Amino acid sequence: MSVRHRSAIAWEKKLRGVFADIDRKLESEYGDRYRLHPARPARGATARPAHDGLFNVGAAFSAGYGSKYGPGYVVEVRMLTLQEVPDDVRREIEDKVAASLRARLPRAFPGRELHVKRDGNAYKIYGDLALGDV
Repeated sequence: MSVRHRSAIAWEKKLRGVFADIDRKLESEYGDRYRLHPARPARGATARPAHDGLFNVGAAFSAGYGSKYGPGYVVEVRMLTLQEVPDDVRREIEDKVAASLRARLPRAFPGRELHVKRDGNAYKIYGDLALGDV
């Protein structure tokens, strides 16, 4: 039994679906540019894109302390490689993730005003995070 509210679970399930689509897109575009970490399964080897391939894209809820945007989801873009990834390439990938989120969130969460903006060193999803009608 989970102590989390069923609407929060439904919200995050939808959000994981958005990130899975973004992960697949990044794998297609960047997956062959860097060698996969030796302990990481190859793309498509698991049931969830976050668990295999070069990328693990997702978000973690933050209460927003110290943030100018308040509570929201801090976007995490991890590349599972032992190779050095230049800062400009990381920034390019993060920017593409943010642009994809801006395009996909309105379809996943219609009628909600959600924003994606850089907050410090990471992007953040914030706005109407209410749990009703997920």
